[in-house]
Formats: sequence, structure tokens, C-alpha cells
Amino acid sequence: MMGASAHEDSFTRDNLPPKEMWPDLLLAGFEYPEQMNAGWELTDGMVAKGFGDNTALIGNGRRRTYKELTDWTNRLAHVLVEDLGVKPGNRVIIRSSNNPAMVACWLAATKAGAVVVNTMPMLRAVELTKYVDTAQISHAICDTRLMEEMEACAEACDDLKVIGFDGTANHNAELDRLALEKPVTFEAVPTAADDVALIGFTSGSTGEPKGTMHFHRDLMIIADGYAKEVLDVQPEDVFVGSPPLAFTFGLGGLAIFPLRFGAAATLLEQATPPNMIEIIEKYKATVCFTAPTAYRAMLAAMDEGADLSSLRAAVSAGETLPAPVYEEWRTKTGKPMLDGIGATELLHIFISNRFDDHRPACTGKPVTGYEAKVVGLDGNSLPRGEVGRLAVRGPTGCRYLRGERQDEYVVDGWNISGDAFWQDEDGYFHFAARNDDMIISSGYNIAGPEVEAALLAHEAVAECAVIGVPDEARGAIVQAHVVTAVGFAADDTTAKVLQDHVKATIAPYKYPRSVVFTEALPKTETGKIQRFRLQPEI
Repeated sequence: MMGASAHEDSFTRDNLPPKEMWPDLLLAGFEYPEQMNAGWELTDGMVAKGFGDNTALIGNGRRRTYKELTDWTNRLAHVLVEDLGVKPGNRVIIRSSNNPAMVACWLAATKAGAVVVNTMPMLRAVELTKYVDTAQISHAICDTRLMEEMEACAEACDDLKVIGFDGTANHNAELDRLALEKPVTFEAVPTAADDVALIGFTSGSTGEPKGTMHFHRDLMIIADGYAKEVLDVQPEDVFVGSPPLAFTFGLGGLAIFPLRFGAAATLLEQATPPNMIEIIEKYKATVCFTAPTAYRAMLAAMDEGADLSSLRAAVSAGETLPAPVYEEWRTKTGKPMLDGIGATELLHIFISNRFDDHRPACTGKPVTGYEAKVVGLDGNSLPRGEVGRLAVRGPTGCRYLRGERQDEYVVDGWNISGDAFWQDEDGYFHFAARNDDMIISSGYNIAGPEVEAALLAHEAVAECAVIGVPDEARGAIVQAHVVTAVGFAADDTTAKVLQDHVKATIAPYKYPRSVVFTEALPKTETGKIQRFRLQPEI
């Protein structure tokens, strides 16, 4: 039963999949009022609980308390409603690096009843335009340092209103100047607990973005479930990490989880893996979120004098955690590394190791509220030890915008995550492989077809095929097999030109780190490229 929506713009509710196509939702133990606003819960609500003087956000050379964050977000919410005309239910896209201002803008838009789409700063105009078109986004909030691609996107999109904010501490952009004139109180829109609050885009194997729709209650569930049960977050905790806030992994780990429990979120744009050790030491961080590739880089940069004694939890997700990384981390730090798996479709981690129950090359057991099983192609459970598709259900689940490909992800009430797993005799889950064509490199999901499309747009490319090949440092890298057009040399110079072209066309992290020139691509009799034949022999 859905609550009374506060959305004046009913686009998201109108574009939810049919109810019969939703996964089973196991909401026992996650009861919330019919009307709730996640933005209010994480700010004004925390002040009301007595956390007003606690540090909420650290970044840009200062610490902001929950009271300061509440006042800031309320001023911003006034601007969105009164100056920009944001209506409850409108979609608002935010373009920024990880910094306190991005979190403030997200919370403000959520308070105003908007549906937020957070995006990475690396995305180009062509990718942003896909989001705007798919979600019919009306407003864009952009760090002024990243305005060029946003403005190029606006030129291609009718009626998109763009406003800039200062992602540094100077507050001298238009949004900031308007906010200074506003009151520090704001009546948050009384959204329904099951009004859509967030659209998280996932590329899928085709490279075309699919929007996953998450309710206000879902943002609370991942904190009241995983963060409470597995991490046992306390007000004294200080969170750090490198995943972008545009990823639901980052938004949960670096914003929702700390703010739900009165803890502090450290949001630093320079939180690259080599810098993470210094950041942990400086801020006495207690919880770290990042991908295995980043932990490997941290281990390489760690000297004997590194002091990580403040750290009690190192959370790993985004790609499989190799046993050697797990073991080396324990040896060097004396602390556990909690491997887990989540999905944009389910918002956050649903299977995880625990502080008192963790082991190498193992993803653990389901988080409280979730159930998981390994199934065959027929949907039936497989015997322990057999590799199959991972099926999950719980209090959160997949709801694709417009229901596109919903029946592929949700089968008989279960979310089929796209990962192949096996379960041991003790009930622990172990990652085996990916089911689809996604390339997971340094924790980023990269769709091969999207890279191919970028390459094919260059005149030097006659044909190409993109695959992921194993890489010790990154898990996998993007490798492009290219047949050059007539008149172009198959050499290092052309390879560099093509790599730069991809970087300039789509997000730079998607570019092929390896370019292999070939006279012909392997194909079937009907002309389909056989990418599996391009894989290196192991």
C-alpha cells in the first residue's frame, strides 16, 4: 500500500514498474511513518535528537555541526523553491566532486521534495544529456568548476534550469549568494515514505543508463539495517572514503550512514587511495569505505610508521576482494576488512562479513532483513558448492524507471543481481564471476558497448570490440581490439589518439588502457562479433 504522495509532479510515481513486477519487499523490522522526508531526518531530525553540536561534515578546511548543516540546507532549500521554482517531484541533477556542498545540495533538494540524481564530475555532456532525457530532469545544480559540460548539456536539453554553487569554502556562486538572504528554517515537504527520493543510474551491460528508483524510506533502511547491524555506527565515528557520492555505495557510506547516527563524514576531493592513509591519520578516521583496488594502493603506500590505530572498520565493495589483499591488510593493520556486495538496484550492501565473522575470499552472509540464494537458469535453488546466479530479496529492491528490463532483474519476486556466486556448506556466499558483459575496473562498472560506440565515432576505426582483461592492480582493464580504417596506421600514435578520443567523448575512466590492432575480428556466420574469442588464454 503506497502512502499519499506529496509530489506535485507525479513523473516518478507514474513511471514506477507495475506493482506485480516489483520484487518481494520484506519490510518487517523497518517500520516508518507514512509521511517522512529523508532530508529532514538527517538534519533537523538529528538536531531534535540532541546532536546539534556534533560534527556532521568535515571538509574544505572546516568542520560543520549538525545545527550548521541544518541551517545551511534550509537556506538552500528556500532558494530551490522560491528562486528556481522546484516543485515536489521535480527531478534535480547534481554535478560535483565529493565535498560538503554537494551533500548540502542533495539534502536541500530532498527536503524540497525533489527527486535527486547525483552524478560524477567525470561525466561528459553526452552522458549527462542521457540522464536528463531519461528522467525528464528540470533543474541542474552544478559546482561552478565543472560548469562547462553541464552548460553543453543544457544547450542540448530544452528548459533545463542550471544554477552554480561553490564547491570550495568561498560561497561566492549564485546559489550561495541567494542562500545568504534566506531564513535558516524551512518546512520540509511531507513526502510519503514511499515517494521516490533518489534515482541512481546504472549503465547495465548495454551502456544505456537505467534509472533505479529509491524511496525516502529506502535511504533510512540501508542505515537502520547494514550500518546499524554490521558497522554499529556510533556518534564518535569519523567516516572517510573514496567512492563518489554519485554511487549509492558512496552516498550511503559517506553521507547517509554517518548522518543517521550523529557521526562525522569527511568529504575530501583529494581522497585518492595514496592520500587515504594520511587522511585517516589526520582525522582519526574510524570507518573507511572504498574498493579493493584502492586498498591495494593504500597497502603499497603504507610505510612502517603509518598509524591507522583509529580505524576500526575497513569496508570493501564494488568488486571482488582478493584473499591476498584481505590477508595483507590484516597483517599490516591488525584490523578486519569487511567485504560485502551490494547493487545500485538494491541501493547498498545486502551480503557482508561481520567484525566477529569474517574470512578471506568470502562475501559473508545476508544483512538483517535480506534473504539470498544461488539459483540455476530455471530459478530453482542449486546445491551448496554449485555456481549459479545470486538471487536476493529484502526491504529494498529493484524498481527501474519506466520498468525497462524489470522482468530481467526481478524474477518470481527475487532480485537477480547479475553476479555468479556459490554457497558453502556453512551458508557463506562466495563470489565466482559476473553474469553479464560489464567490465569492473578499480570498482567502476564500464559497459563495453559504450566504449565501442565512442571508438567507432573516430574516423580511424573501421571496426572494434571491447573486452575486459584481468589486471593485477585494477581487477580488470578495458581492452579495445581495433581494425583501422584505410589510411590509418596501426601503431602507438594511433592508439594514443584513440585513447584520448574516448576520454574526451565519455567519462575518462572508461577509456581502453590497452589497444590491440588486428586485421579482422572473430565473427559468427551471421556477422556477430565473438568477443569471448578475444580473451587471453589463462
